[in-house]
Amino acid sequence: MEWFTQDLPQHLVILGLALLAIEILILGFSTFVLFFVGVACIVVGALMYVQILPDTGLIAMASVAVLTALEAALLWKPLKRMQSQVDNKPAQNDMVGYHWRLEQDISPQQPGEHSYSGILWRVETQNSIPAGAVVRVDRVDVGVLFVSPQTQNDSQ
Repeated sequence: MEWFTQDLPQHLVILGLALLAIEILILGFSTFVLFFVGVACIVVGALMYVQILPDTGLIAMASVAVLTALEAALLWKPLKRMQSQVDNKPAQNDMVGYHWRLEQDISPQQPGEHSYSGILWRVETQNSIPAGAVVRVDRVDVGVLFVSPQTQNDSQ
């Protein structure tokens, strides 16, 4: 343990960076706990490096604990609010607008299939569409193409 306290400010900064990397890269900024402790370690390490705080183990632990609690009290709600903002807009896909001629009849009760790019897709619709009609992809979900009949306006 003596090796850690010999260069305590540098080790605190390294520990803080490691905790931030784990929180952001591995946990996806989902828990905040490692973020608060990591920032506190970096700040305390910097304060010890410029000799504002004495570089002792007890001061380091106490300062990291107090700073972590202070950060959590100040930043918890804003970070939680930021985390809860979710964009519900569907992702754009290159397949939206793709059209082809149906090989079989499809209806809401009887979906069809279409092979595209080496994948056999399930084809669903809200209306009955006869075989031979040209359909356009309106929406894409995992393994499912939602289609509607292509109109004259769609082909222009």
